[in-house]
Amino acid sequence: MSEFWLISAPGDEENLQALQRMNTVTSKSNLSYNTKFTIPDFKVGTLDSLVGLSDELGKVDIFAESLIKRMAQSVVEVMEDAKGKVQENLLANGEDLTSFVTHFEWDMAKYPAKQPLVSIADTLAKQLAQIETDLKSRTAAYNALKTNLENLEKKSTGNLFTRTLSDIVSKEDFVLDSEYLITLLVIVPKPSYVQWQKTYESLSDMVVPRSTKLIAEDNECGLFTVTLFRKVIDDFKTKAKENKFTVREFYYDEKEIKREREEMTRLLSDRKQQYGPLLRWLKVNFSEAFIAWIHVKALRVFVESVLRYGLPVNFQAVLLQPQKKSSTKRLREVLNSVFRHLDEVAAASILDASVEIPGLQLSNQDYFPYVYFHIDLGLLD
Repeated sequence: MSEFWLISAPGDEENLQALQRMNTVTSKSNLSYNTKFTIPDFKVGTLDSLVGLSDELGKVDIFAESLIKRMAQSVVEVMEDAKGKVQENLLANGEDLTSFVTHFEWDMAKYPAKQPLVSIADTLAKQLAQIETDLKSRTAAYNALKTNLENLEKKSTGNLFTRTLSDIVSKEDFVLDSEYLITLLVIVPKPSYVQWQKTYESLSDMVVPRSTKLIAEDNECGLFTVTLFRKVIDDFKTKAKENKFTVREFYYDEKEIKREREEMTRLLSDRKQQYGPLLRWLKVNFSEAFIAWIHVKALRVFVESVLRYGLPVNFQAVLLQPQKKSSTKRLREVLNSVFRHLDEVAAASILDASVEIPGLQLSNQDYFPYVYFHIDLGLLD
């Protein structure tokens, strides 16, 4: 499974024994794979400051998770032609995400544990905010380029009524630079080809005989040229419409056709040039954001453990990886049973949802007798 439960319990002998019982039960029942989660000894400060920091870290946690999910999605979008290789680009410090989480070590160089907790939290928040700012600007530029390219490519697809004709026609298909004559393009349904050949010369006066030529087809229609005198254009269009032939509004402009082709070439070149640097940036900064996120989780465990269990600081954090989705309910029951002594009232409410305790409103989803945080690695779900 791609989720982890990060919990903590007091570090006294009774609770260390409880942790051991939890490890034994969950291991024998194959409920979860458990590892010790090491957190440094931070400078606690005042309990009042921890209360404020608890709220702030909660917001940073949510923001960080949202950010790395957006970055993972950006990798998917950039690697649209190689989606099977997305996961190998979503790493943390060169490791797959599960390995990084299960072997987590606090980065003392980036986030010195001797600094005040507020300073560490501020550093993490600013780092994540800067990554998001850069992500927005970089992906906006790439997506604008991609959209322009897709719009041009759409013009080259579709049926003869809507697609660009610049890549179909050639200079030789038209009478150009004539004061009197003009070549039109007419869309004719395939069942009407014979009718077109029989009638196009008589649809109006001054149509040049034997001037029609089929130059392109799609599944339903064909594109024909026809040459006539300029002064009968309107009359010819009217008669063509009456016979269910459609005149495409197209006039051959060599400069415009050249401009369209050069624009497509330029956009393809620009996308190729931006692809590599953007993907490298996403890989590096996804790693940085993910690492920062797990550090935020570690900070939250420390702060909540001190607030829950008091001073002096003495708790043990454990990382659990549930083995099956179907067994998470049983795993929760085991944890609540093992640690119910930490909060008998809350544990009773959780273990027996049918018991209503006046004045106490608890949800199995938001309160446990122990410190608990969830880590979801299903970034592409």
